[in-house]
Amino acid sequence: METPTVSTALPTPPPQWSALVLEVRNAVAHLALNRPEKANAMNATLWQELRAAFVWADETPEIRAVVLYANGKLFSAGIDLELLMSVSAMTQASKYANCAGRVREDVRRLIVQLQEAISSIERCRKPVIAAVHGACVGGAVDLICACDMRFCSADAACSIKEIDMGMVADLGTLQRLPRLIPEGLVRELAYTGRSLSAAEAERCGLVNRVLPDRTALLAHVTELAEQIAAKSPLAVRGTKEMLLYARDHSVEDGLNYVATWNAAMLISNDLSEAFAAQMAKRPASFAD
Repeated sequence: METPTVSTALPTPPPQWSALVLEVRNAVAHLALNRPEKANAMNATLWQELRAAFVWADETPEIRAVVLYANGKLFSAGIDLELLMSVSAMTQASKYANCAGRVREDVRRLIVQLQEAISSIERCRKPVIAAVHGACVGGAVDLICACDMRFCSADAACSIKEIDMGMVADLGTLQRLPRLIPEGLVRELAYTGRSLSAAEAERCGLVNRVLPDRTALLAHVTELAEQIAAKSPLAVRGTKEMLLYARDHSVEDGLNYVATWNAAMLISNDLSEAFAAQMAKRPASFAD
């Protein structure tokens, strides 16, 4: 069977970051957390670069899917403790130190900025596939919950560790995870901080599949991402939009929205190309 035609050329070189590594192959952006010497702990730089990376992926037509993974022995130890401590220091160093209300407004703004980095994954119009190996802790759970799909290796383990830090998880896990797995299980994990094994993550539906090791994991998600990249980009983007909308709205609202969407976007070059390819029994070739 012929491989579907997918554009590979980018108009400009992809960005370079220090806490992330980006490689583009076959219209798929492979984005790696790259602080292995720090267990991929999520410092201020990594948060800023995450948001920039997903805005870039969203705005780059030649990117059709994203694989999010990590270099090193584990996926991520979660938010960097130095970043957490800086929040405490902020209350002392703020120019508004004599006004508790203004100091706390600054803290809230910082939390919202971190939330935006996670939400940029969900808002990216391109499907994002998380490939998790080893430990996935705290803020890293927020990260994968915002992805479209999650796969993991057999050694993976996820934990909502904020409870053990004496804090409430505030970057999306408590809001998104109950839409992915049973609420009772979410509460158990959030109240206790216990680890969810790879096998249990697969049983409860947090991950689509468990692969034997990191090598097999990355091979599998790469193949899946390239399959998605070969489909109509307009249809894929619309499908993600509809799924996100349906999650937060009634069935009636969702049906109304998709009717409006297709009234605007259904008659496209992609539709014509898909029909022509099927009639000719050849792979479709879609513009970005």
